[in-house]
Parts: sequence; C-alpha cells; structure tokens
Amino acid sequence: MGNRFKDWIIYEDEKIIAINKPAGISALDERNNDSISILRLAKKYSSNAQLCHRIDKDTSGALLIAKDNDTYKECAGLFRNREIKKTYLAISEGRHHFDDLKVDLPLDTTARGKAKVDKKHGKPAETNFTTIKVYGHYSLISCTPVTGRLHQIRVHLVSQNAVIVADDAYGGQMPYLSSIKRNFNIGKGKEETPMIHRLALHAHKLEFELNGKNYDLTAPQPKDFSVFIKLLDKFDTISL
Repeated sequence: MGNRFKDWIIYEDEKIIAINKPAGISALDERNNDSISILRLAKKYSSNAQLCHRIDKDTSGALLIAKDNDTYKECAGLFRNREIKKTYLAISEGRHHFDDLKVDLPLDTTARGKAKVDKKHGKPAETNFTTIKVYGHYSLISCTPVTGRLHQIRVHLVSQNAVIVADDAYGGQMPYLSSIKRNFNIGKGKEETPMIHRLALHAHKLEFELNGKNYDLTAPQPKDFSVFIKLLDKFDTISL
C-alpha cells in the first residue's frame, strides 16, 4: 500500500501534497488499531509530512498535507480562519431542491463519537447546500461547509431530511439497483450487492491562497462514486 500513496497524489510542490484519499482509510492512527493511516503513509513518502485537516474514514477525496512545520502552521491557520473553500459531493436519499441553502445549526459530540444538533450547548456550525441533480429517488448535492465540525455535512443534511446514502450512523440505507430498475433480475442463487458500499460523500475540491499563490485542487470522483452516479443516470432519471 505504501507505493499506492504516490498514485493518490493530485498535486505536489515543494510545500504541500494534496491526495485523493480513498474511502476506508483513516486520516490518523486509530486507537488500538494497527491498520495503516494516511499520516503514516505520508511520512513514509515525505518524512516531515503533517495533515492540515481531516476527513472521515469512510469519506473519499481531497486531503491537504504539509511537507514542513512552517507550511503546516500556515495551512492549519487557513483552515482555522475559514480561508479555505471546501466543496463536497453527497448523494442523499429522496428528492431535494436546495438552492444555496444555508444550514446554521450548532453541533455537539455525543459520548459515542457521533454528532448531534444542540442549540444550547453545541458549537456554531454552518453548511451551504446546492442541488446539482435530482433523480427519481436520490439527489446529488454540492456541500460547502463554512465551519469544520465532526460529521457536520452528514448531520446538517439529516436536519433537512436528506440523509446521505449508506450513512448507517445517521439512518442512511444501502442503495440497491432493484429498487430503481424495472424488471430487475439478479439470477437464481445470487445475492444483490449495493450500488455503493460506503458513505456516499466525496471531498471534491479545495480552493485557497498560500504565500501569494492560488490553489484550486480537485479530487476526481472515485470509481465507486462515479459508477453509482452512472447507474442513477441510467435507471433513476425523472421523466418530464
């Protein structure tokens, strides 16, 4: 897997590395877990590497890594001061027509490591949502988090009755082709598998300025995400 880190790089210069993180790999080492982390792989590639931010284990997409401590401090400051524009793509259950919808709901973390809306004790959290395409049973949504709270996009979408596909922590269901394709036939003795096996959330883009240079870093959709969209385009479009 160490060599594969190179394959994930979408941009690199003398200061930073940006990768398209695969779903299923933690950004940082997990407690009591020997499985590999992005940070460990990054340090093998560049010994002083530090992660400038995190994305959830089951989320794919753009992750920014600094090659030295000074750059790390600068990038961490940009994230902290909300000077980096982050754009995610989410596929939600149901049909939702969001036009630059601002969700401003404070979030708190539960003892079990989940997020919840808590207007009394929660920390400020803000996300903007715009629908890209509405299907028969699903919606492709562009999500721009202003703050960076735990599971922020996921919980803010839940607040709009737009839970992300396969987000089992917050009530999302696995998506099956049989539910949208007419005359679906899997064949005798076979078991149907979901159209996507993990949280349908992808960190699509990072835009920022660092040391007078403008960065526009885009992480292409991974295969499982793009295949899911192709299946929706083929079998779940709305007839006008």
